[in-house]
Amino acid sequence: MTDDPFVIHRRLLFTVAYEMLGSAADAEDVLQETWLRWAGIDRSQVREPRAYLVRAVTRQSLNRLRTLARSREDYVGQWLPEPLLTTPDVAEDVQLAESVSIAMLTVLETLAPTERAVFVLREVFDLPYTEIAEAVGKSSSAVRQIARRAREHVSARRPRMRVSRSEQQAVVERFLAALRTGRLQDLLDVMAPDVVLIADGGGLVSAALVPIDGAAEVAPVLARVRQVVASLGTAVVSLNGEPGVRVDFDGEPAAISLEVADGRVARIYVVRNPQKLTRLEEPAELAR
Repeated sequence: MTDDPFVIHRRLLFTVAYEMLGSAADAEDVLQETWLRWAGIDRSQVREPRAYLVRAVTRQSLNRLRTLARSREDYVGQWLPEPLLTTPDVAEDVQLAESVSIAMLTVLETLAPTERAVFVLREVFDLPYTEIAEAVGKSSSAVRQIARRAREHVSARRPRMRVSRSEQQAVVERFLAALRTGRLQDLLDVMAPDVVLIADGGGLVSAALVPIDGAAEVAPVLARVRQVVASLGTAVVSLNGEPGVRVDFDGEPAAISLEVADGRVARIYVVRNPQKLTRLEEPAELAR
């Protein structure tokens, strides 16, 4: 089985599905559906297995995206992507790390399904327009226009600036130290004045139902954590290709991703929904 094209390209296929769906669980379902289709075809008729499999995963992901769009309308509170524990090689691939970051995946949520597929396949995986056209069922000229619109949309909403891994690590560690102490001034010092906190509890655990804007509002919320939990376990981990934080509130896990700008925290993403925290023990295998 190790020479089967599906096995060879599984990391790539999972990454395509995950970037399109923002959910590892849904990405795994898409891979399962793709494998069943792959197992049932006459492979002697497939000239380029990699391209065939990417097209199949894209189509399955598009179908699932359209279904998920309806269910996410009824989601309790803010919906955030499912965080992944990642390996050092993901961080070394700057383009891949940026594309799977929680900040970028959150931006991709604002695209229509076809726009998201075209953006991911072109901007992240650099597929030819003709191949993307086959995957999404559009003409090459239509795909070029969709790609341009998607790039403009993402460019207007993506993180303000890229920072080095060392700067991200330093700010994450400062934020974590402030969270541990619970001192209001320490938290204010590490956050930008216009910081935004977005939390996802999925209606299963307590979490802010709407974004919290501004350091003056966010800092007191984080400072109270130290007062209301008996035990607070914290660790810097690699989340979605960049340094992030794993926190255990009285044994209940959470994943925190930070968007950094000008040496301070500009945006805080907190995932507490337990259904989205199953990928924090084993690193995900991602590839382009």
